[in-house]
Amino acid sequence: MAMSRPDPAPSAAKLPRQPISRKRVDTVLSRSVAWFGVVFGLQALLLVLPQYSLGQPVWSALAVGAMYGSLLLSLLCSTVKRFVVGAHRAVAVVYVLALLTWPFFLADPSQPQEGDHWLYLLTTVATASAAIGLSVRGALVYLFVVPFIYGIIRATPWGGDGPWELGLFNAVYAVILGGAVLVIITMTRAASTSVDDAQGMALDRYSHAVRQHATEVERVHVDAIVHDSVLTTFLSAARAESAEEKQLAATMAGNAMRHLEEAALATPDDGSTVRFRQVADRIVTAARELSAPFSIRVRSLDTRILPAAQAEALYSAAVQAMVNSLQHGGGHEVKRWLRVSGVQGGAIEIEVGDAGVGFDLDQVPGERLGVRRSIIERVANAGGRAEVRSAPGAGTVITLRWPVVMAPLDGAAELDAASPTIEGTR
Repeated sequence: MAMSRPDPAPSAAKLPRQPISRKRVDTVLSRSVAWFGVVFGLQALLLVLPQYSLGQPVWSALAVGAMYGSLLLSLLCSTVKRFVVGAHRAVAVVYVLALLTWPFFLADPSQPQEGDHWLYLLTTVATASAAIGLSVRGALVYLFVVPFIYGIIRATPWGGDGPWELGLFNAVYAVILGGAVLVIITMTRAASTSVDDAQGMALDRYSHAVRQHATEVERVHVDAIVHDSVLTTFLSAARAESAEEKQLAATMAGNAMRHLEEAALATPDDGSTVRFRQVADRIVTAARELSAPFSIRVRSLDTRILPAAQAEALYSAAVQAMVNSLQHGGGHEVKRWLRVSGVQGGAIEIEVGDAGVGFDLDQVPGERLGVRRSIIERVANAGGRAEVRSAPGAGTVITLRWPVVMAPLDGAAELDAASPTIEGTR
């Protein structure tokens, strides 16, 4: 039987833009500072060869290679949004090391050096990188200390024997320019953090109000079920004397049981929402309370939200996956991990894995419903996807993702993206 093609999911470009957030601001700032450093580095490169042409080649190669290598590293990390803080911190540290070792590879200490040293052109770059890579207090100390180190060295014979007035002027100018950059970065970060906090508080209040309303609606619904089905059945059973009345009571009991089961399986769409970060925090808290340690990593989560029912399904499935690992994966010596991250397309992905004994999925008895019902079907019913990868002796990895971003497939038929996936090998 031919399968109908599902409606294409909206592309990432059509998704609504998220409001300003600390994550977006940090990305823009880090990339701006990285490009700023590369541009000023190219400008300073014009002074490198003339000033070091007669110097010690080993020191020159080390200083120039480390300085420009750190600038390129910060640009790469800012572009891919990985290890951004560490890369900018490396720029700030390498600059200080190059500045302190400057006198060791001066071209000719006996000849006064004309003009500014090439490192001076990178002072503001270093202070801006310190603002990204260090705390506010650390960046403030860096801002005042490092430029004056340059000014002091510049006025010594080993630093070019420049006039002390010039060294002082250069240091003050660098402090003013770097201070402006630090103020802009700090205030922008503070403003974006306030926006995140305000949005989170508003979402929390809205979710609490909706949950209270949903609880009251559910209470009324349960009361109606109990009164109309259960109590009526009990009364009919108590009064039943003839065979027909007993048969009717049995039929009513069956209908009541089916009604209660359907009510338990139904998920009311009450409109309440939960942030990705809140789901991650609940899962991390549960992992830390288990008897065996999990290596935990949470990254790339912003202010996106998901319905509370789906959040509960993801949380329950993740906890069940961790419990299964403890029960069947091996002892405390087994390496276990938990990863919660945001992925492309606005989805959240949860990975629970271990390097334990593993198992053959084809050999799992049908009556064992832990993985199928508690994890795979639970996530699928919530509009997500669960993937189990395991093999004997190769450990187990369970990946949960919500929502499912459907991609077009070649051929006449396509698989349902929300269907569960089970693989027998890692």
